[in-house]
Amino acid sequence: MEISLNIPDELSSRIKLHKDKLKQILFFGLRELNAKPSGTFAGLSDVLEFLASLPSTEEILRLRPSPELVTEVENLIEKQKTTGLTTEEEAAWQQYQYAEHLVRLAKLNAIKQQQHSE
Repeated sequence: MEISLNIPDELSSRIKLHKDKLKQILFFGLRELNAKPSGTFAGLSDVLEFLASLPSTEEILRLRPSPELVTEVENLIEKQKTTGLTTEEEAAWQQYQYAEHLVRLAKLNAIKQQQHSE
């Protein structure tokens, strides 16, 4: 099968460096994409990596979203209220909601640990 794609120049440059491995890249990329039930968490990897590092109770309670993330979420909320979200934006919105849920759970458990220690 032959597939033609229009891709940005920056991505094209990166692909050219690995053109002999393109089939393998597509195979593993699709496998990883299918393995993630809700897609990727682009923009939230810092939060997820932070939680995966098993931070202290105090570190968890100090965790806040970056200003950029706050702006992105505010923009999605505004667009959702006015013109509606595209399919990609809706997926991003659901990912942000899921990540917020994880952070809330981590903070709730941190508070419980803190109260238990006192």
